[in-house]
Amino acid sequence: MQHPVGPPPPHTPGLLGHPPMPPAPPAGPTGHFTLPAPPPLPAAPALPQPPPVADPAHAPVAVLLIGAAGAGKTTVARHWADTRRVPTAHISLDDVREWVRSGFADPRSGWNDHSEAQYRLARRTCGFAARNFLANGISCILDDAVFPDRPVVGLGGWKRHVGPGLLPVVLLPGLEVVLERNAERSGNRRLSDEEVARIHGRMAGWYGSGLPIIDNSQQDVATTGRLLDDIVARALAAPPGPGR
Repeated sequence: MQHPVGPPPPHTPGLLGHPPMPPAPPAGPTGHFTLPAPPPLPAAPALPQPPPVADPAHAPVAVLLIGAAGAGKTTVARHWADTRRVPTAHISLDDVREWVRSGFADPRSGWNDHSEAQYRLARRTCGFAARNFLANGISCILDDAVFPDRPVVGLGGWKRHVGPGLLPVVLLPGLEVVLERNAERSGNRRLSDEEVARIHGRMAGWYGSGLPIIDNSQQDVATTGRLLDDIVARALAAPPGPGR
Protein backbone atom coordinates (compact mmCIF):
# COMPACT_ATOMS: atom_id res chain seq x y z
CA MET A 1 0.00 0.00 0.00
CA GLN A 2 1.48 3.31 -1.04
CA HIS A 3 1.44 6.27 1.31
CA PRO A 4 0.42 9.58 -0.17
CA VAL A 5 3.29 11.89 -0.93
CA GLY A 6 2.97 15.25 0.67
CA PRO A 7 5.05 18.03 2.22
CA PRO A 8 7.29 16.97 5.11
CA PRO A 9 5.96 17.63 8.55
CA PRO A 10 7.03 20.90 10.13
CA HIS A 11 10.33 20.76 11.99
CA THR A 12 9.88 20.50 15.72
CA PRO A 13 12.79 22.08 17.64
CA GLY A 14 14.62 19.71 19.88
CA LEU A 15 13.60 16.51 18.04
CA LEU A 16 15.91 14.02 16.33
CA GLY A 17 18.93 15.45 18.14
CA HIS A 18 18.78 18.87 16.49
CA PRO A 19 19.51 21.73 18.92
CA PRO A 20 16.78 24.29 19.26
CA MET A 21 17.14 27.45 17.20
CA PRO A 22 18.44 30.46 19.16
CA PRO A 23 15.82 33.08 19.89
CA ALA A 24 15.58 36.02 17.51
CA PRO A 25 17.15 39.24 18.77
CA PRO A 26 14.67 41.77 20.15
CA ALA A 27 13.32 44.29 17.70
CA GLY A 28 14.24 47.91 18.14
CA PRO A 29 11.79 50.82 18.24
CA THR A 30 11.75 50.99 14.45
CA GLY A 31 10.96 47.29 14.11
CA HIS A 32 14.44 46.45 12.83
CA PHE A 33 16.53 43.75 14.39
CA THR A 34 20.03 44.63 15.64
CA LEU A 35 22.53 42.12 14.27
CA PRO A 36 25.59 41.18 16.34
CA ALA A 37 28.88 42.77 15.28
CA PRO A 38 31.01 40.51 13.04
CA PRO A 39 34.21 39.13 14.52
CA PRO A 40 37.37 41.11 13.66
CA LEU A 41 39.21 40.00 10.56
CA PRO A 42 42.67 38.48 11.09
CA ALA A 43 45.59 40.73 10.31
CA ALA A 44 47.01 40.39 6.81
CA PRO A 45 50.26 38.44 6.76
CA ALA A 46 53.35 40.56 6.39
CA LEU A 47 54.89 40.59 2.92
CA PRO A 48 58.27 38.89 2.69
CA GLN A 49 61.11 41.34 2.83
CA PRO A 50 63.59 41.30 -0.05
CA PRO A 51 66.84 39.58 0.83
CA PRO A 52 69.66 41.91 1.83
CA VAL A 53 72.21 42.79 -0.79
CA ALA A 54 74.96 40.20 -0.60
CA ASP A 55 78.50 41.21 0.17
CA PRO A 56 80.34 41.13 -3.17
CA ALA A 57 83.15 39.21 -1.48
CA HIS A 58 80.67 36.40 -0.79
CA ALA A 59 78.92 36.41 -4.15
CA PRO A 60 78.71 33.05 -5.97
CA VAL A 61 81.71 32.55 -8.23
CA ALA A 62 82.80 29.89 -10.70
CA VAL A 63 86.54 29.16 -10.83
CA LEU A 64 88.25 27.04 -13.47
CA LEU A 65 91.50 25.63 -12.11
CA ILE A 66 93.81 24.78 -15.00
CA GLY A 67 96.83 22.53 -14.78
CA ALA A 68 98.69 19.57 -16.20
CA ALA A 69 98.39 16.06 -14.84
CA GLY A 70 100.20 16.13 -11.50
CA ALA A 71 99.90 19.89 -11.00
CA GLY A 72 97.68 19.28 -7.96
CA LYS A 73 94.61 21.00 -9.36
CA THR A 74 92.09 18.38 -8.18
CA THR A 75 93.59 18.26 -4.67
CA VAL A 76 93.70 22.05 -4.40
CA ALA A 77 90.20 22.44 -5.82
CA ARG A 78 88.76 19.94 -3.33
CA HIS A 79 90.57 21.61 -0.41
CA TRP A 80 89.46 25.08 -1.49
CA ALA A 81 85.82 23.97 -1.73
CA ASP A 82 86.05 22.23 1.65
CA THR A 83 87.43 25.22 3.56
CA ARG A 84 85.50 28.19 2.17
CA ARG A 85 83.13 30.13 4.44
CA VAL A 86 80.38 30.11 1.82
CA PRO A 87 78.75 27.10 0.12
CA THR A 88 81.08 25.84 -2.61
CA ALA A 89 80.97 22.77 -4.85
CA HIS A 90 83.87 20.97 -6.50
CA ILE A 91 83.23 19.68 -10.02
CA SER A 92 86.02 17.51 -11.42
CA LEU A 93 86.01 16.91 -15.16
CA ASP A 94 87.91 13.62 -14.74
CA ASP A 95 85.32 12.37 -12.27
CA VAL A 96 82.49 13.19 -14.66
CA ARG A 97 84.30 11.56 -17.58
CA GLU A 98 84.63 8.40 -15.51
CA TRP A 99 80.88 8.19 -15.06
CA VAL A 100 81.10 6.25 -18.32
CA ARG A 101 81.97 2.72 -17.25
CA SER A 102 81.49 0.37 -20.18
CA GLY A 103 83.04 1.96 -23.26
CA PHE A 104 85.11 4.49 -21.33
CA ALA A 105 87.71 6.11 -23.57
CA ASP A 106 90.92 5.70 -21.56
CA PRO A 107 93.18 8.76 -22.01
CA ARG A 108 96.24 6.50 -21.83
CA SER A 109 95.21 5.07 -25.20
CA GLY A 110 95.51 8.47 -26.85
CA TRP A 111 92.94 10.90 -28.11
CA ASN A 112 90.56 9.92 -30.90
CA ASP A 113 87.04 10.80 -32.00
CA HIS A 114 85.56 8.62 -29.26
CA SER A 115 87.58 10.11 -26.41
CA GLU A 116 87.06 13.63 -27.75
CA ALA A 117 83.29 13.09 -27.83
CA GLN A 118 83.31 11.88 -24.22
CA TYR A 119 85.41 14.84 -23.17
CA ARG A 120 83.01 17.31 -24.79
CA LEU A 121 80.02 15.57 -23.24
CA ALA A 122 81.63 15.67 -19.78
CA ARG A 123 82.50 19.34 -20.15
CA ARG A 124 78.91 20.21 -21.12
CA THR A 125 77.69 18.21 -18.12
CA CYS A 126 80.08 20.07 -15.81
CA GLY A 127 78.98 23.39 -17.27
CA PHE A 128 75.32 22.57 -16.68
CA ALA A 129 76.07 21.58 -13.08
CA ALA A 130 78.05 24.78 -12.49
CA ARG A 131 75.24 26.99 -13.80
CA ASN A 132 72.76 25.14 -11.62
CA PHE A 133 74.90 25.64 -8.51
CA LEU A 134 75.42 29.34 -9.29
CA ALA A 135 71.68 29.86 -9.83
CA ASN A 136 71.12 28.53 -6.33
CA GLY A 137 73.74 30.73 -4.69
CA ILE A 138 76.48 28.09 -4.48
CA SER A 139 79.98 28.80 -5.79
CA CYS A 140 81.87 26.11 -7.65
CA ILE A 141 85.37 25.24 -8.75
CA LEU A 142 86.08 23.11 -11.80
CA ASP A 143 89.41 21.60 -12.79
CA ASP A 144 90.69 20.62 -16.21
CA ALA A 145 93.85 20.51 -18.28
CA VAL A 146 93.04 23.35 -20.68
CA PHE A 147 95.65 24.14 -23.32
CA PRO A 148 96.42 27.74 -24.28
CA ASP A 149 97.01 26.77 -27.91
CA ARG A 150 93.34 25.71 -28.25
CA PRO A 151 91.54 28.84 -27.01
CA VAL A 152 88.26 28.26 -28.84
CA VAL A 153 87.83 24.64 -27.75
CA GLY A 154 89.47 24.97 -24.32
CA LEU A 155 88.92 28.15 -22.37
CA GLY A 156 86.36 29.48 -24.82
CA GLY A 157 84.39 26.25 -24.58
CA TRP A 158 84.29 26.41 -20.79
CA LYS A 159 83.08 30.01 -20.85
CA ARG A 160 80.32 29.07 -23.28
CA HIS A 161 79.15 26.27 -21.01
CA VAL A 162 79.53 28.01 -17.63
CA GLY A 163 79.22 31.69 -18.49
CA PRO A 164 81.42 34.68 -19.31
CA GLY A 165 82.02 35.36 -15.59
CA LEU A 166 84.09 32.18 -15.25
CA LEU A 167 87.39 32.92 -13.49
CA PRO A 168 90.31 30.84 -14.87
CA VAL A 169 93.38 30.30 -12.68
CA VAL A 170 96.45 28.32 -13.74
CA LEU A 171 98.45 26.00 -11.48
CA LEU A 172 101.91 25.70 -13.00
CA PRO A 173 104.56 24.02 -10.85
CA GLY A 174 107.94 22.93 -12.22
CA LEU A 175 108.27 19.85 -14.42
CA GLU A 176 110.17 17.85 -11.77
CA VAL A 177 107.33 18.37 -9.27
CA VAL A 178 104.70 17.38 -11.83
CA LEU A 179 106.58 14.19 -12.71
CA GLU A 180 106.90 13.25 -9.03
CA ARG A 181 103.22 13.80 -8.36
CA ASN A 182 102.18 11.91 -11.47
CA ALA A 183 104.30 8.94 -10.37
CA GLU A 184 102.20 8.71 -7.20
CA ARG A 185 99.03 8.27 -9.19
CA SER A 186 97.41 4.99 -10.14
CA GLY A 187 94.97 3.69 -12.71
CA ASN A 188 94.06 5.74 -15.75
CA ARG A 189 94.95 8.96 -13.90
CA ARG A 190 98.64 8.13 -14.23
CA LEU A 191 100.24 9.10 -17.54
CA SER A 192 103.63 8.33 -19.01
CA ASP A 193 106.49 10.67 -18.23
CA GLU A 194 106.68 11.64 -21.90
CA GLU A 195 103.00 12.59 -21.97
CA VAL A 196 103.28 14.58 -18.75
CA ALA A 197 106.31 16.47 -20.07
CA ARG A 198 104.50 17.22 -23.32
CA ILE A 199 101.41 18.54 -21.52
CA HIS A 200 103.52 20.59 -19.12
CA GLY A 201 105.36 22.17 -22.02
CA ARG A 202 102.10 23.20 -23.63
CA MET A 203 100.88 24.66 -20.33
CA ALA A 204 103.84 27.04 -20.32
CA GLY A 205 101.97 28.94 -23.03
CA TRP A 206 99.77 30.45 -20.30
CA TYR A 207 102.67 32.72 -19.31
CA GLY A 208 101.95 36.11 -20.80
CA SER A 209 98.25 35.31 -21.26
CA GLY A 210 97.14 37.65 -18.50
CA LEU A 211 95.59 34.83 -16.48
CA PRO A 212 96.59 34.52 -12.81
CA ILE A 213 99.23 31.82 -12.39
CA ILE A 214 100.21 30.05 -9.18
CA ASP A 215 103.54 28.25 -9.07
CA ASN A 216 102.84 25.75 -6.32
CA SER A 217 106.16 23.92 -6.64
CA GLN A 218 107.12 24.81 -3.05
CA GLN A 219 103.63 25.43 -1.65
CA ASP A 220 101.53 22.94 0.28
CA VAL A 221 97.82 22.54 -0.42
CA ALA A 222 96.66 24.93 2.31
CA THR A 223 99.02 27.70 1.18
CA THR A 224 98.00 27.23 -2.44
CA GLY A 225 94.38 27.46 -1.36
CA ARG A 226 95.05 30.78 0.36
CA LEU A 227 96.75 32.12 -2.76
CA LEU A 228 93.68 31.08 -4.74
CA ASP A 229 91.50 32.84 -2.16
CA ASP A 230 93.42 36.07 -2.72
CA ILE A 231 92.97 35.83 -6.50
CA VAL A 232 89.21 35.20 -6.19
CA ALA A 233 88.78 38.02 -3.66
CA ARG A 234 90.51 40.50 -5.97
CA ALA A 235 88.38 39.37 -8.89
CA LEU A 236 85.14 39.80 -6.91
CA ALA A 237 86.18 43.21 -5.63
CA ALA A 238 87.13 44.48 -9.10
CA PRO A 239 84.44 46.45 -10.98
CA PRO A 240 82.81 44.51 -13.84
CA GLY A 241 84.59 44.92 -17.12
CA PRO A 242 83.24 44.63 -20.67
CA GLY A 243 83.76 40.86 -20.68
CA ARG A 244 82.30 40.20 -17.23
